[in-house]
Amino acid sequence: MAEVKLAAEVRTNFGKGAARQTRRDNKVPAVVYGHGAEPKHVAVDSHALMMALKTPNVLIALDIDGKSELVIPKAVQREAIRGFLVHVDFLAVKRGEKVTVEVPIHTEGELAAGGNLLEHVLNALPIEAEATHIPEAVTVSIAGLDAGHSVLAKDIVLPSGASLAVEEDAVVLQVVSAQAEAPAEGEGEEAAEA
Repeated sequence: MAEVKLAAEVRTNFGKGAARQTRRDNKVPAVVYGHGAEPKHVAVDSHALMMALKTPNVLIALDIDGKSELVIPKAVQREAIRGFLVHVDFLAVKRGEKVTVEVPIHTEGELAAGGNLLEHVLNALPIEAEATHIPEAVTVSIAGLDAGHSVLAKDIVLPSGASLAVEEDAVVLQVVSAQAEAPAEGEGEEAAEA
């Protein structure tokens, strides 16, 4: 996983008004916490941060007052309608340290014929991996699965160095049969008379 370098300014003003002013200046208010240190309140360029967050679990090297600090996004708040960034919580990490994150699940292949539906019980798989080697996603083959089949967490092949942070028997995906619509009341009788 590549590191993204971003500059951050230390924030000294807090509260709703200060946060709004920070956003008007095209910056996102954020906080960096972890390793028992005091939280650091920072502001990061909104466009650069938005582009960095397009990669799930991105590793960011934040430049805070000339010191570089490795962080991963832990909580991202977006404005409900327009989707712009409102606030971000960063978790400070160290190289070699293991962190628990959720990685997206991608599927490949086609289900068995018959109009079955694939249900994502989990949209993301909780795993534990080294902070500098977090996979962008895990891929699951659904080729030939029929109604009633399910994919358990233990069935997913994880990259080396990663381990499950969820029960091994947790259902991740399941195939359900598409149910035919029941005829509305009276329709079945009319068809029988014809």
